[in-house]
Amino acid sequence: MTLANENQLQAIDAQTLKQWMEANTVLLVDVREAAEYATERIPGAKLHPLSQFDPHQIQPMPGQKVVLYCQSGNRSSKAAQQCLKAGFNAVTHLRGGIPTWKSAGYTVEKSQNAPISLFRQVQIVAGSLVVIGTVLGTIVSPAFLLLSGLVGAGLVFAGITNTCAMGMLLAKLPYNQQSEQSWR
Repeated sequence: MTLANENQLQAIDAQTLKQWMEANTVLLVDVREAAEYATERIPGAKLHPLSQFDPHQIQPMPGQKVVLYCQSGNRSSKAAQQCLKAGFNAVTHLRGGIPTWKSAGYTVEKSQNAPISLFRQVQIVAGSLVVIGTVLGTIVSPAFLLLSGLVGAGLVFAGITNTCAMGMLLAKLPYNQQSEQSWR
């Protein structure tokens, strides 16, 4: 078992989470967006997206530990901080997010009718904007090359800060907001 304390915030590895799940002592909360949850999720996880996160909606049974997870550990850390501010004694998150879970060899659930992942949506939109900016910059006016430059700068910023404004905007589109039940 690997635990790292950070002001009552604990980070665990996938093996520890699996043990806790088998012992039925965990309330597992996925703080990614609904489309990401539909694409793949740890079995038994409840969806509470960070964009709409309310710690008061997290209600563990007596004796259950709350474990949050996301794609990388960034959003789950933020949600855990919100839980601590709301009065939780201790909150745990999965270090490394769902990729850590999968690399440990554990299964994920997938919805057959889920939209394509937000990451792929960002790739498609960003790539399209770069192509459009380049073509229009060549044919119409060099000023359109700024579009390609802005998209590139946005991707660099996203990589440095581990946030993606385009992904957050795409997550708000109606097909990414379907209810959890419509994907099951």
